[in-house]
Amino acid sequence: MKKSILSACIWILSLLPFAVLYLISDFLFVIIYYVLGYRKKIVYTNLQKSFPEKTQNEIRQIARKFYRYLPDIVVEAIKMRTISKEQVIQRIELLNEEEVTRHFDAGKAVIGVTAHYANWELGIHRLSLMTPYPKLVIYKPLNNKNFDDIYNHIRTRFGATMVPMKQILRHIVKLKNQAHISMFVADQTPVYQDSDYFMDFLNQEALVYTGTERIAKLTGNPVVFCQIGRKKKRGYYFCKFTTLVENPEMYAKYEITKLHNKFTEEIIREEPAFWLWSHNRWKRKKRAI
Repeated sequence: MKKSILSACIWILSLLPFAVLYLISDFLFVIIYYVLGYRKKIVYTNLQKSFPEKTQNEIRQIARKFYRYLPDIVVEAIKMRTISKEQVIQRIELLNEEEVTRHFDAGKAVIGVTAHYANWELGIHRLSLMTPYPKLVIYKPLNNKNFDDIYNHIRTRFGATMVPMKQILRHIVKLKNQAHISMFVADQTPVYQDSDYFMDFLNQEALVYTGTERIAKLTGNPVVFCQIGRKKKRGYYFCKFTTLVENPEMYAKYEITKLHNKFTEEIIREEPAFWLWSHNRWKRKKRAI
């Protein structure tokens, strides 16, 4: 599909009210779960290995709840194209906002870290509206350039700047001595060229990104976790900020990486269904030397 046509389709769909979009989501759930069985093998394998203590019935319940939530993320991401500032603020409540602003007041920038949990995409809009200071969102570009361009245009509607991982250093250098926040979505699977550090994550050995730690140590800026959670009412979330690291230079190598990954793990264990289980998170294995 051509970029212009795809963009127009997303814009038209985004004009639909949430009530209609959730009807579409209900339909997509049936297709994805019952008809296509989208990535079911990956989802069930990830869940079984992550929670060996759970029964098969418990695993099935988590999986079904995940598949029920997944199309909601799809339609909510589409809605981001035309959603108003007021709707964004209404749908994501900020908690502990002072855990970011106090660092700005102290003359520091913030290294933010989050995960593919709840609605991380809508979280970009809420972060953009939270502060007038520059907001850098570090991301891994999609293979489909047209889709990547379209969604980066959507993500930056309210002032965020999308920064490919390999360009983060030059952007941070430009903002040296200026208050800003750089947000890392740090639970993806890196390629071997980007990381060689493995750690236990959800009961499995996982290759993890170390970029958050490297940038924190390089700049001396605090690390703040942005926990996005789902409220009981459909389509409503909260964003809770927690300072994990005040002084990065005081931490040994990989301690910060382990700290924010373990924090992510605790969030997932508390309510497993809202993490991105369809991602093949543990596909990288240690290579023989």
